[in-house]
Amino acid sequence: MAQDPVIADSAHYQVEFENERVRVLRIKYGPHEKSPMHGHPTNIVVMLSDCDFRFYLPHGAKQDILGRVGQVLCFEEPFEHAPENLGERPFEAICIELKG
Repeated sequence: MAQDPVIADSAHYQVEFENERVRVLRIKYGPHEKSPMHGHPTNIVVMLSDCDFRFYLPHGAKQDILGRVGQVLCFEEPFEHAPENLGERPFEAICIELKG
């Protein structure tokens, strides 16, 4: 898997809580900000703001993500991406990464 997001991009990913079962990240992006390629295990994301994101995936694929404040997304498989905030507003979310 690609590098840990906190190591790859500490400007956008901060650890809020961690124990042997979960790690909780706060994610913050300004308008049009990008992140380098990094990986996440299985996780749940709670949108704290609306989002218009593009995920650049390995091997050149892209995935657009539109979300609304309060929406919960579940990523059931580990994945790698390089996200970009396509929106004109800041974005914030909580990501709950599951361990083991």
